[in-house]
Amino acid sequence: MRAIVFERNGGPEVLELRERPAPTPGKGEVLVDVEAVGVNYRDVYERNGDAYGSAPPAIIGVEGAGKVAGTGERVAWAHIDGSYAEQIAAPRAKLVAVPGEVSSGVAAAALLQGMTAHYLAADSYPVAEGDWVLVHAAAGGVGLLLTQIAKARGGRVIATTSTADKADLARGAGAEVVIGYNGFAERTKQITGGEGVKAVYDGVGKTTFLEGLKALAPTGRMILYGAASGQPEPLPLSMLAPAGSLYVQRPTLQTYTRTPALLRERARALFELIGSGALDIRIGGRYPLDRARQAHEDLEARKTTGKLLLIP
Repeated sequence: MRAIVFERNGGPEVLELRERPAPTPGKGEVLVDVEAVGVNYRDVYERNGDAYGSAPPAIIGVEGAGKVAGTGERVAWAHIDGSYAEQIAAPRAKLVAVPGEVSSGVAAAALLQGMTAHYLAADSYPVAEGDWVLVHAAAGGVGLLLTQIAKARGGRVIATTSTADKADLARGAGAEVVIGYNGFAERTKQITGGEGVKAVYDGVGKTTFLEGLKALAPTGRMILYGAASGQPEPLPLSMLAPAGSLYVQRPTLQTYTRTPALLRERARALFELIGSGALDIRIGGRYPLDRARQAHEDLEARKTTGKLLLIP
């Protein structure tokens, strides 16, 4: 079986294609033939050794879709270590069924980022009709989905992007206003008539976090769900009071899918949105498994829009 292994932490150069013994399912597990692997920024954190995932030596990645060996049952997953491989031994409790109208590629592209976008818009801050919200990196994998879901819930999305092409993608996803990163807090206040937004959805981190607090309305919520530019500096909680009694959350998908029932209900809601046509899954690139290194380089350089897949 071929798999992408990292034997030390570091940059994309540590990712190597290796032959490994086929996995043997244990109690409560099934063997799955992997048809598509989702590439996520959390994989970069895992590779770098930033307290995510497995320690080296290990097979990287956690998301994918495929078929249960022997039965052909179509399944997907978002939290199974060692997913950059041709086969995995998967705990049944971590698998979700993939409906017939959703392809394996779309399932692998949608599950982790789609469930993340869903809990952000439905739970971290439940977007309501007429709410202004700010979505950073709105042309990225989570950003495009989050913008669509917030719009579908009646929200008014201000999106930040870094290029004109990405701005067009954000508008296509339903963003009402698209702005750049320079001076985004002041611009956000202007757009909202001086009030600010109900929530800032920030997957960028260090370079946007503190300024994002200035974009919030009183009692607004700063939701830091990622740190693509690095972890923010420590936040003195005392500054939240004069800024408008603000809330700050650092959520994880694992919390919102912490039981099999929560996982399956979140996935069901996501696949329902996809199947109805309410949510468009943009696949930004498909790479052969042996080009995992290139996929990571492109992801970190922000050369891509939408979700990247590896095809074993």
